[in-house]
Amino acid sequence: MRQLFSLLLAATAAIAVADEPVVSFRRDVMPVLFRAGCNQGTCHGSSRGKDGFSLSLFGYDWKGDYFRLTQEIIGRRVNVAVPEESLLLLKATGAVPHTGGKRFDKKTAYYQTLRRWIEQGALSDAGDVPEPIAITLSPPKILFDGDAQPVQTRVMAQYSDGSSHDVTSLALYYSNNPSTAAIDQHGRVTSANRGDTYVFARFNRFTIGSEVIVLPSDADYKWSDPPAHNYIDELVFDRLQKLQLLPSALSDDETFLRRVYLDLTGVPPGVADYTRFIEDNRVDKRVRLIDALLESEDFTDMTTGLWAESVRLMGGGYTPVATDLKAAEAYYQWIKNQVKQNRPLDEFVYDQVTASGSNLNDGPTNLYTMLVHDVRFRPKNFAADFSQLFLGVQIQCAECHNHPFDRWTMDDYYGFVSFFTGITRKPGAEPREFYVFNKRQASPANHKVDGRPMAATVLGGAAPVDAQLDSRIALAKWLTSPENKLFARNSSNRIWARFFHRGLVEPVDDMRISNPPTNGPLLDELARRLVKYQFDQRQLIRDICNSRTYQLSSQPNATNQLDDRQFSRARLRRLRSDVLLDSIIKVTGWDRPFRNFPKGTKAIEFYPRTPGDTAQPLWFDDFLKTFGRSSRNSICACETKPEPTLSQTLHMLVGDNTNSAIRAGLVPQLLKQGKSPPGIIEELFIRCVSRKPTSDELAAMLDLVGDEVEGRAAYEDILWSLLNSTEFSFNR
Repeated sequence: MRQLFSLLLAATAAIAVADEPVVSFRRDVMPVLFRAGCNQGTCHGSSRGKDGFSLSLFGYDWKGDYFRLTQEIIGRRVNVAVPEESLLLLKATGAVPHTGGKRFDKKTAYYQTLRRWIEQGALSDAGDVPEPIAITLSPPKILFDGDAQPVQTRVMAQYSDGSSHDVTSLALYYSNNPSTAAIDQHGRVTSANRGDTYVFARFNRFTIGSEVIVLPSDADYKWSDPPAHNYIDELVFDRLQKLQLLPSALSDDETFLRRVYLDLTGVPPGVADYTRFIEDNRVDKRVRLIDALLESEDFTDMTTGLWAESVRLMGGGYTPVATDLKAAEAYYQWIKNQVKQNRPLDEFVYDQVTASGSNLNDGPTNLYTMLVHDVRFRPKNFAADFSQLFLGVQIQCAECHNHPFDRWTMDDYYGFVSFFTGITRKPGAEPREFYVFNKRQASPANHKVDGRPMAATVLGGAAPVDAQLDSRIALAKWLTSPENKLFARNSSNRIWARFFHRGLVEPVDDMRISNPPTNGPLLDELARRLVKYQFDQRQLIRDICNSRTYQLSSQPNATNQLDDRQFSRARLRRLRSDVLLDSIIKVTGWDRPFRNFPKGTKAIEFYPRTPGDTAQPLWFDDFLKTFGRSSRNSICACETKPEPTLSQTLHMLVGDNTNSAIRAGLVPQLLKQGKSPPGIIEELFIRCVSRKPTSDELAAMLDLVGDEVEGRAAYEDILWSLLNSTEFSFNR
């Protein structure tokens, strides 16, 4: 039957009109199916297809699509004898019932293209067909400044043969924020409300965006011209001017002091720290404080804890021994030592990627045991987590089809997976020990569509790496190269997010073309500076903390009260669970234990264990679990939960942790020192919220203390109220 069908195709093609251009399946037909939505995930591009008919998502497998259209049910979906009776045309025009509804009219170019292709014999393409290699969207920037007239965009595709074609009518469009600006199916952009967003066009496997800014038509706006401390301020303020936003005022000393302590060290300042800073009259005292905190042990602990969280560091779980913490501790101490030495970020990552040896004695080898918790090493899982952590790229989206919102293809995915197919574990001298190493002659990953072996290739690379090298060495050299913008941008974005609780790209681990930064020039400059500083992350942090942008007040003004993405004011940020607990411990002097960890361990240093071979962490700490510490079930940044819950409120109000902290002895200690009631109240305020009480607050607190000789209960009530205040649990 299929041989007969092939003869019919040839015969039909032979009688086609001689001067009519031949319709190409890949160049002409596939784009129509793409534009009509036939191969989208909600239609026939679904993994299970739709109504018994499947297409590859967004057309990544054109050979399979051609087979299913022309030969899976011969003469039905495509009828070369009577083209108008082809189901492909009847369903698309609504002539017969179709779950997807009518997609286009008979008079459209889409219909005419499909009909002519069928009339010509529904042929596949012979030989090479020019492939799209890039697309452009113009204009690249759109400004609505009191003018509500729609703007027509244009999409041009560049092909491998050097030609260019207007594909505006074949592209798909969407907006990141339709409430600011929308784009219709024809590529026309219309404004809605004040703000900024991006509109996108997708054609073939490429996505590209244009920035849209919508300004109010009657705004009485005048730039306040605040002084810029450094390049960060210059780039942020330039963006604010374009959006007609005014930055808030500079934060006061008390606010800055608490903010920088919490961000750099994970704990609030002590009373002596507060007094020393507030009484310092030097103009550069903020610069001096930042430098001192960057060299502190608390900064090392905080940074180490954040890295441990990012690599999913846990004790046990990857061996059959549930009580094994030695490998985890070896990794943790290695990270801490690297941070303390201020090891350049590129070298720090390079050593982990290329590590081999004992999991008990060679700390960085545990990257290959922690990142994906499993007794069996699974290259696909590891490649996905590795890419998401070190590049901010969710490459796993390209495992079964080309990435729907980025440039990565299945070839990119399987070529990247091949870097890790040789990772092997060999048993060591004791049951909990094994050696991690890489087999150089390991078989590469096989492509899911056609099964061909995919040699190890870096993301975006045109050629495989040198087969004679350890693939991980080649990967590490590419990853940490100053020329690798993916690594520098991802690292800079994550560092920025640490201090603003929002990345320039948000989420921080989803850096893709269709999720552009809120301030592209700033992210580019941060990445450039990080490379210029030879990946010294302390220096980049120093730039960020010294910027006026970081030191702005959280108090909004009339122009920026709705801004939550351009950093025109400080964000009110809930403390992380570990920072909140460490703050309670420091404020009250509570000697709090952490199960299976030595005395004096801080919450930021504490990491969970997993029982046996499972990947489920056991925190053994209700406070951290309740307040949303990362579950470490996946590499996703979303594992850390910032949202408040009723359980958290109840835990702080009546929980054992708060009561134990209050009764740890702080109030008796202050009373024993013979301080006056105003002095005790002032110290409690400084300890908890890094400021002195207002006159009204002090008067109210003194009324609460009353005429009690000792006043312990009243002072503990004051301490309880401060610990339960929003001001304590937020960084402002």
